[in-house]
Amino acid sequence: MEAMVCAAIAPLMIAPRADCERADEALYGMRVEILEEAGEWVRVRTHYRYEGWTQRASLGEADPAFDSAKKRVILKPFADLMAEPKVQSYPLISLTRGAVVGDGGQEAEGGWVSVRLCDGRTAWTRGTYVGEYIETHDLGREEALRRALVDSAMAYLGTQYRWGGKTPLGIDCSGLCSMAYLLNGIIIHRDASIKPEFCMHKIAYRDIKMGDLMFFPGHVAMYIENGRFIHSTSHPGDEGVVLASLNPEDPDFRGDLLEKMRECGSVFG
Repeated sequence: MEAMVCAAIAPLMIAPRADCERADEALYGMRVEILEEAGEWVRVRTHYRYEGWTQRASLGEADPAFDSAKKRVILKPFADLMAEPKVQSYPLISLTRGAVVGDGGQEAEGGWVSVRLCDGRTAWTRGTYVGEYIETHDLGREEALRRALVDSAMAYLGTQYRWGGKTPLGIDCSGLCSMAYLLNGIIIHRDASIKPEFCMHKIAYRDIKMGDLMFFPGHVAMYIENGRFIHSTSHPGDEGVVLASLNPEDPDFRGDLLEKMRECGSVFG
């Protein structure tokens, strides 16, 4: 049975209770498959093939008006979706980057656009706060896509580290990389490893290019260029989404990671 995430963030836990490890976060407007039920908790599988337990109250059914609408994605770190197209109105819901809404098909003075919520209501936000919901990718546009992947990851700079997180409220290493890819229509494995059932394949470090990934024990980072990379780290004194380098001449050199690198991955070539 399918359901729709109707909460801004639906934490996916490793067990059917709140006081345990967070495995992932499903975001507003995402579809999930219900696999198992245990009281107020349900085990779900996301469209990117990740599983976890979430509270039933975080899920609902999509209104036909939402289902039929062209989809848009929230790009602003946080966005209040207002009852009317003016700042003096009140938010019907507040969402984070990656949330999926429907295109409401209306515009108003001041750069406001309407969006459709999961329950069918119309809300308003700034047109610059939402963008194209990309479901497919074109590897033929390699250079542009590589740049878009890095730009998407860079949008999270400064975000705190959160185990299992993948929003500007908090994000972990694989959450950062998988969200950067997901926002560009590419589904990769949610964890810090390469799985054969996904489109990423192993490459040598000497062949790495912008947007490719580097894997370490329990960690993953996105390569930029000239040895520089972006990652979300819990490293003491350097927590959160930061830039670092594998070049010994740079002040933010991470020699510990260079020594531990296991493999690199790419969806290109």
